Amino acid sequence: MGRLFIFGLGYTAGQIAEALEKCGWQVDATGSKGNFDFGDEAAVREALANASHLLSSVPPDRESGGDPVLERYGNAIQGRWIGYLSSTGVYGDTEGAWVDESAPTVTSGASGRRNARAEVDQKWLEIGARAFRLPGIYGPGRSALDRVREGKARRIDLPGQVFSRVHVDDIVAGVVAAIDDDAPPGVYNLADDLPASGNAVIEEACRLLEVDPPPLQSIEEAGLSEMARGFYAENRRVANGKAKRLLGWHPQYPTYREGLSSLL
Repeated sequence: MGRLFIFGLGYTAGQIAEALEKCGWQVDATGSKGNFDFGDEAAVREALANASHLLSSVPPDRESGGDPVLERYGNAIQGRWIGYLSSTGVYGDTEGAWVDESAPTVTSGASGRRNARAEVDQKWLEIGARAFRLPGIYGPGRSALDRVREGKARRIDLPGQVFSRVHVDDIVAGVVAAIDDDAPPGVYNLADDLPASGNAVIEEACRLLEVDPPPLQSIEEAGLSEMARGFYAENRRVANGKAKRLLGWHPQYPTYREGLSSLL
């Protein structure tokens, strides 16, 4: 079995680590739940030298827009299998049109906001990474069911607005498949089969929990954060055919309905 080093042992990367550890892999990681301090350069470089595989889930720096991993350890991570957890936000707003891996990425998002993720995504691809572009991630403890239970669910009155999503277990399956099959470097969209509005997902969660859905609100009435407003300003459908063809991957939860039902 191999040895994986993860930069940023967060929600999704933690699930990937757990899956590989069950298969006999040794996994080291930075992050609050990892066994390495990102700033302990000597220790991290020694661990990297012994790693057969590398995965980064560290987002761009909020202030500079650069990638902390590449800036500090870029000269120590090549020469092995590399994976990067990216975002389908790199495609920007497509007004609801479908996008696949051949679609161009945009370096400025809604209202001219800098899309640093697109810039960083390209840098990882240039060093031979597998960039897994992920839409809205949900799973245990992080789903519409939890938002409804906590009274934080919103239905926003934006007719025609849709987006893709993916269950965290399906991300794990896609990344593990890419590792097992030594998938060629490049981009892989890991998204479910049914892009849908956020309202449809909230309504399904309410149906499963047997409660009334929250009222429809405008963006202004909802009092959303700037980040949330940026999310609702984009509208796209993400195609997953390449991952199915090259990785033999098929989502266990092809729509939000199966995903929410499993979490219930």
